[in-house]
Amino acid sequence: MSAGQPEGKRKIRVAVIFGGQSDEHDVSLRSANTVIGALDPAEYEVVKIGITRDGQWLTQGDPLAALSDASPMFHLADGATAPPPTGSSSALAVPSLVQQEIDIVFPVLHGPMGEDGTIQGLFELIGVPYVGAGVLGSAVAMDKGVARRLLEAEGIDLAEWLLVTRNEWRADPAAVQARIETDLGYPCFVKPANLGSSVGVSKVRHAGELTKAMDDAAFFDRRIVVERGVIGRELEMSVLGNETPIASVAGEIVPGDEFYSYNDKYIDDRSQSIIPAELEPEQLARMQEIAIASFKALDLAGMARVDFFLETETGRLLINEVNTIPGFTSISMYPKLWEATGLSLPDLVRELLRLALERAGERRPTRREP
Repeated sequence: MSAGQPEGKRKIRVAVIFGGQSDEHDVSLRSANTVIGALDPAEYEVVKIGITRDGQWLTQGDPLAALSDASPMFHLADGATAPPPTGSSSALAVPSLVQQEIDIVFPVLHGPMGEDGTIQGLFELIGVPYVGAGVLGSAVAMDKGVARRLLEAEGIDLAEWLLVTRNEWRADPAAVQARIETDLGYPCFVKPANLGSSVGVSKVRHAGELTKAMDDAAFFDRRIVVERGVIGRELEMSVLGNETPIASVAGEIVPGDEFYSYNDKYIDDRSQSIIPAELEPEQLARMQEIAIASFKALDLAGMARVDFFLETETGRLLINEVNTIPGFTSISMYPKLWEATGLSLPDLVRELLRLALERAGERRPTRREP
């Protein structure tokens, strides 16, 4: 559909859903603001739907302004004011989406209860097309332990890692520490298995820092991933498509902190991004090949950002993680990488909506002729 619609043709009603119950709530608000700004008002009618931190759905007034006003870290405009968020029960989510005659949903929900297959299951149940991976892909990619096992089964290189449960850590921390020191050594990174945006991630340089790092990760998740520290470059690549995905140019992150932490990404603003990353042609081609293979291995659709390490000593490209609903903030690499590849933000959002409708059509059951 072109920007100049035929007279009388109804605009596509796009529900942009944001906020959510995860610790990435604030990042979601910034991402949603970018996505909404990229939707051409000549083509799309935007329906804003916010989810508060306690799971209430906001559909009246301006939910984005209300949630942003309640989030002092990420005010969208200086001096913006809005009433405190109030909403309906989550049980009303289904009739809300159905009654508003939503054509397609663009979920901009990062982390658990948004990026992990839960809300995708709701969309499937009510038969509304949505942007991004389905229930299976969302769930397996969200869990860093499950995703790593699937990627390893496809022969994709990762840094050495271990999965530790909260119960294992609390029951016998000495045994867990011994296992980490034997199999991985220091430095290592400790991460909640089911969060993004570097929430709850710690770099452990020596044994004295391990207990706090494990306790911090266990606060956020019952499953904890511990991986060997890699000395090398941090690279990222965007993937777009369904059955035949394509990959963007590569970008490089130069952290302003000791690693690319949450504060470094969203608060201190000291990190730098280099787009495109300086790579040999064969390195770029190999990176694109691995990114697409990872996308397919996890059964993803629509979009993903694939994060890599380029290890200095070995020259190996190692997958760090795969994000199914990458950030769309002003500093986010996913849209910036596509812009550098030649796809503007409005065209990227338009293509993601097209891919969602395409995939919805492919999922519809077909009847065999008698």
